[in-house]
Amino acid sequence: MQPISLTALLSPIGRFVLWVILLLTMLATGLIQWQQGAHIQTDILAMLPHLQQDKLTETALNRVEQQLANQVYIAVKADNDNQAISAAQQLMDALDKQPQPPFIHIRSGADDHLQDLAKVYFEHRFTLLTAEQAKAIETDNWRQLLNVAQNQLYSAFGFANSQLLSNDPLLMFPANLLALSPNSALRSQQGILLTDTTEGVAAIVMAKGRDSAFSPTAQQQQIQALESAFSQVTLHNPEVSFLKAGALFHAIAATESAKQEISRIGLISMLGIILLVWLAFRSIMPLFAALLTLTTGVVFAFVATLSIFGELHLLTLVFGTSLIGVAIDYSFHFYCEKQAHPNNNATDTLKQIFPALTLALATSASAFIAIGFTPFPGMQQVAVFCAAGLIGAYLTLLLVFPLLGNHALKPTPGLTLAQGYLGLLQRIFTPNQLWQKIAIAALLIGLATILFFGLSQTDSNDDIRQLQQSPEAITTEENQLRQLLSGGTDNQFILVSGPSEQALLQTLEQLTPVLDKAITDAELDQAISLSRFMPSIAKQQQHYQLQQQLYGQHLDEIISEMGLDDSISTSMMAQLNHAESQWLTPTMILAKANDDLQTLWLGAIPTTDKPQQFGAIVLLGGIHSLASLEQRLTEHKWPLGQVRLIDKVGDISHLMGKYRQLTLQLLMWVFALASLIFSIKYGIKLAFAIVAVPALSVLLTLACLGLVGSSISLFHALALILVLGIGIDYSLFFAEARHTSRGVMMAIFMSACSTLLAFGLLALSQTHAIHFFGLTLLFGISFSFLLAPFISFITRKTVNAI
Repeated sequence: MQPISLTALLSPIGRFVLWVILLLTMLATGLIQWQQGAHIQTDILAMLPHLQQDKLTETALNRVEQQLANQVYIAVKADNDNQAISAAQQLMDALDKQPQPPFIHIRSGADDHLQDLAKVYFEHRFTLLTAEQAKAIETDNWRQLLNVAQNQLYSAFGFANSQLLSNDPLLMFPANLLALSPNSALRSQQGILLTDTTEGVAAIVMAKGRDSAFSPTAQQQQIQALESAFSQVTLHNPEVSFLKAGALFHAIAATESAKQEISRIGLISMLGIILLVWLAFRSIMPLFAALLTLTTGVVFAFVATLSIFGELHLLTLVFGTSLIGVAIDYSFHFYCEKQAHPNNNATDTLKQIFPALTLALATSASAFIAIGFTPFPGMQQVAVFCAAGLIGAYLTLLLVFPLLGNHALKPTPGLTLAQGYLGLLQRIFTPNQLWQKIAIAALLIGLATILFFGLSQTDSNDDIRQLQQSPEAITTEENQLRQLLSGGTDNQFILVSGPSEQALLQTLEQLTPVLDKAITDAELDQAISLSRFMPSIAKQQQHYQLQQQLYGQHLDEIISEMGLDDSISTSMMAQLNHAESQWLTPTMILAKANDDLQTLWLGAIPTTDKPQQFGAIVLLGGIHSLASLEQRLTEHKWPLGQVRLIDKVGDISHLMGKYRQLTLQLLMWVFALASLIFSIKYGIKLAFAIVAVPALSVLLTLACLGLVGSSISLFHALALILVLGIGIDYSLFFAEARHTSRGVMMAIFMSACSTLLAFGLLALSQTHAIHFFGLTLLFGISFSFLLAPFISFITRKTVNAI
């Protein structure tokens, strides 16, 4: 068998065979990756940066996310209590009886743990007092407690019975139980949580999704189960209506929006590019070659992303549609150059554009790779996806076009129009008359004015809520339900820690009046803390001593005033003495508590770099002034532990701001480095001009963003990196075309149109992050296209001088 020579490999057929082998290898790799579990990731949270947190904070964040994630809240609105209770019970039954139920922990106000928990508290009743009860005993105003007990004794709705009175003659224990649930807006009846509305009453039903709300499969299962259950309820109760809230409904809206945008943006981009290629070349082969280039790029992009990350984020596909507008540029440059020099074969045409093409690939890929240094997994995927796609398109051009690109092209007016456009610019900006000089001066003053006023209006906004803007209907419905739930709970919470279990409990107790004051001052609506459920031993000792003082001095009077049998005195004192040193502990409470209470207790968290810490979570609801609340917590002294406001949204937003600044700094360094490298090849004057095109495009883009009121975020900064890469590409092709620029002008025009079709359409996205990305590129690519032809003026002067 004859060995394959290097000449055979470099022949058009040899290159084509090598391309086929590469493509089949990539397809096989992708298939293996998919079979091994690679998948499409739809969880928008997976796109966020990973915060570096200490062990205690990380545990708290995971605990809160597990509690709140996949939770669905439903309000069944009815005319009266009976109607609401009946409809809520039917709803829970319908959700529970679904085939392979997609929801678990379907519940309302019923709590099977409450009775068991009440027994534990009753056994330790001599160590429990409300704040009002403790104050009354301390001030020797025990008759106030007596009056309350007598009112309960003779009330038709009181808690009094003979057994309770013999063990708690002042009926203080029921008040302690009521203090555990201070929210009077919600009440429980027949195991259903009810709240009054302006139209009647609403029953609250809660359910937890079995699988992630950000999984498309789980979304379909859960929404179908809900709609089916709603239909069953309204069939028997047509007058009821529903309010719903939860991450599920935001996730469904985000998924549907992303899918629609992928199909819409991709379809319009493809149709626009097909029309563009047909008008430019009036031939099927350039269109086929362009689509082949793009398809190969997409295959490389998919396989590289799946191989590195094991998954492909749905938003990566949205951003990745921009690959259409960049990868296809290579075929444009080839065919425009071939049309400008029809006597050259495909290999000669490739030789002509190879230097500029390679530099263009290097700068574009570097721009995408720079995006990969951000801490966002989703944006890292975008970087790999687009960089790999460009490499695939580049290899297709080098390996396939020598064989497929030798056909003759029909003459079209594109080159003539490109030459005419360049000539027009040359005449306009080579002033020979006074009016031309005045017009150019006015234009420069106008640009300077736009830059000055636009840049002065720019500001920054790094809020991660820009990642997704849910439809108004969903947020309105959610806000209505939150009002019924008296604010619900927010994503921000307070993390309390201490060196010991008792230090933690005492810090929680010290925090309670601070939060009560914050509620009074309208900084928040409610706080859910374990301090009500788990008193410290120090507080229990204080309460025990007060009750010992009360009953030791006034038990006989209390028995007489309440009309009780004198025989209970001996039993009461025996119980009181027995209760000494019998303290209530978190372990006792947690053994009988429900999941909601257990979630708030972190317990002991071992750490490697410092002593063991004990932690607990305080949930917050209806936060109106996060800054005021944080200041209040910071100013207060916590001698026994630490109190920190945990705001993951704020922390990530702060991190985004940090990386926005770093990205803009990186942009400046790239400009400086590009100027140095290009000066070696082209000389200082031309190198400065090449870099000046994207630099001025970036400044004008920032000015326009300021004028339209778009605050600068990390996504704007990431788009500016692409403006830099693509702008340098345009400049490089003009710099390489020293003798004729009409083919380059036509290719740059087609390139800009295709890029704007892809990038510019992203500005139509409902997702703010994608919208900002597309809007920035819409401005940046437009300015790069308008400025790049001026490079040809410099190259012509250089050639003429030579």
